[in-house]
Amino acid sequence: MSNRVFVWVAHPGSGSFNAALASAYAHGARDGGAKVRVQALAEMEFDTQFRGYHDAPALEPDLLAWQDNIAWSDHLFTVHPLWWGAMPALAKTVLDRALTSGFAYKYKARGVKWDKLLAGRRGDAIITADTPAWIDRYIYRGPARKVLSAQFYDFCGVKPGTVRQIGSIKTSDEAKRASWLEDAYTLGLKAARAKPLAPELNAPETQPAMALS
Repeated sequence: MSNRVFVWVAHPGSGSFNAALASAYAHGARDGGAKVRVQALAEMEFDTQFRGYHDAPALEPDLLAWQDNIAWSDHLFTVHPLWWGAMPALAKTVLDRALTSGFAYKYKARGVKWDKLLAGRRGDAIITADTPAWIDRYIYRGPARKVLSAQFYDFCGVKPGTVRQIGSIKTSDEAKRASWLEDAYTLGLKAARAKPLAPELNAPETQPAMALS
């Protein structure tokens, strides 16, 4: 059975280096025999005026499709830029609205423990930044990597794989960018060949979603 890889390009703009990295990762995964779905934040449409979970609005088709892609997958890949120490606000809104209780997690009736409803999956990520990676790691302590690894992936049951930050994008030359693209390809190839954590993965229930090519 082929691995199923969902690639999320979490950059609000089109034609970015993030998109090139996502394409390289997807290419590697397909070359490794995986089935791949790609969804770009730049093409998603949804209400960004989210004011809390009480009386939250129904999810729009693109957010339902995002949920459906995660439910279908056994391996996730997220790529996003670092803006002011975090992922872009539009990307964070997707997490705020679509990582819903009953889909991604479920608190137990008493206490603060919870069930991790996306268990059985792995997750990779690449974060791009103009800040050199060593400055982010040793001075800022890698806040964006912690959000993806611990507060998105691990909290919901996705086993963090490779979660890395690359940069500086601003000072990089063509050769350096080519090496980063090659690394992304290799990471996708590795994802395709990884032994599934849960071969008979029971996908969490989602509402009907738009079909993606």
